[in-house]
Amino acid sequence: GGQQLQNCRKAYIESIELLVQLANLQTAFVTLDHALKVTNRRVNALENVVIPKIENTISYIKSELDELEREEFFRLKKVQKNKAKHAEEEAAFKEREAMAAGGGGASDSSAPSLLSAGQDDDVL
Repeated sequence: GGQQLQNCRKAYIESIELLVQLANLQTAFVTLDHALKVTNRRVNALENVVIPKIENTISYIKSELDELEREEFFRLKKVQKNKAKHAEEEAAFKEREAMAAGGGGASDSSAPSLLSAGQDDDVL
């Protein structure tokens, strides 16, 4: 009878030690499960909230930059058009001045001016 009691005691102690290890593993699994759920929530938040917000922000910034680029292009075209218009007006003004100064005739500068204060040869 004593030998069998010792065997039962030894089996009981081993089973208690195994139960303690099992409880430790179960606690570790519960902790791991909780961490996994938290991580999954974070991943879902990133995929469904943060990333779409960032993508919307990027597309908004791109559209604003495109709009600014179009405005700048339009402004440059308008400035070029105004410069060309002013250049044409200036050229037309200078041409009118040259015609007025030349007496309304041809603006050929190689023809001698009759009104210039030069020396004339004596005719008689």
